[in-house]
Amino acid sequence: MDVSVEIFPPKTPGQAESLTRELDAMAAFRPQFVSVTCGAGGTTQERTHALVAQLHRAGRMEVAAHLTCVRRRQIEVDAEALDYLALGVQHIVALRGDPPEGSTSRDIPADGYAYAADLVAGLARLGAFDISVAAYPEPHPESSSAEADLDNLKRKIDAGASRAITQFCFDTDTVFRFIDRARAAGIGVPILVGVLPVLDFDRAVAFANTCGASVPDATKARFAAAGSEPASRRAVALDVAREQCAALDQGGADGVHFYTLNRAAMSLEICRSLGWTVPCQGRAAEGRPHLSDR
Repeated sequence: MDVSVEIFPPKTPGQAESLTRELDAMAAFRPQFVSVTCGAGGTTQERTHALVAQLHRAGRMEVAAHLTCVRRRQIEVDAEALDYLALGVQHIVALRGDPPEGSTSRDIPADGYAYAADLVAGLARLGAFDISVAAYPEPHPESSSAEADLDNLKRKIDAGASRAITQFCFDTDTVFRFIDRARAAGIGVPILVGVLPVLDFDRAVAFANTCGASVPDATKARFAAAGSEPASRRAVALDVAREQCAALDQGGADGVHFYTLNRAAMSLEICRSLGWTVPCQGRAAEGRPHLSDR
């Protein structure tokens, strides 16, 4: 099973130190790639770029940079993309992005990319990028329907994206129904399934509510039965995620993308328990050591 992971730029020296330890653990396991998020409205752009550059220079993992276009002029977005290309980073996760916290307006400039599909087309014109895009097993909160959501994904793939990464979804049957619909719509690229190991159940539920992901009643009941004891809740979280990953593997999913929240221990434990190994790719295969939106 191909495994990739997502992290976000740290805000403080303490968070940076913790992330360094997490990256060491990830590197030893050799993920297919690690993606680095960019905050709403591009608010972490500088920290995202710095972390991407740091990881790329280390040469221990392939790195994918999140790039958003909301509230930004095309010339700014293009310049950032070309900076990544000059650095040697070809893998871009192309997203429309969310407005900054406290705002509901995306305020797209007249000379900006209105949607992720437009950004993908722009990147394809700029250079030899390897482009990932977002997909939604459950419709995006702003989508008019599941069909419209799938049409939007098809536009992004047709514009030049080479893979899709799904929003996390706790119901594996929902994931496979979505993949079947995508294949029927002519989407043939790999679809990596987003998995969120639950470190804090209440926080995970709140997070799910903001991005349109449902939490099955059976999952809620399992966490409720675990009570408030941290070890019991962690054991349930591990079992839930491991069962989902095993079902994805057995069902023939193209890959799993872990939303680590910068804490990779549970994701790595799941992979080890399932006997998953991840092949060296990219620069590491040449002999070097292997270290939300529409």
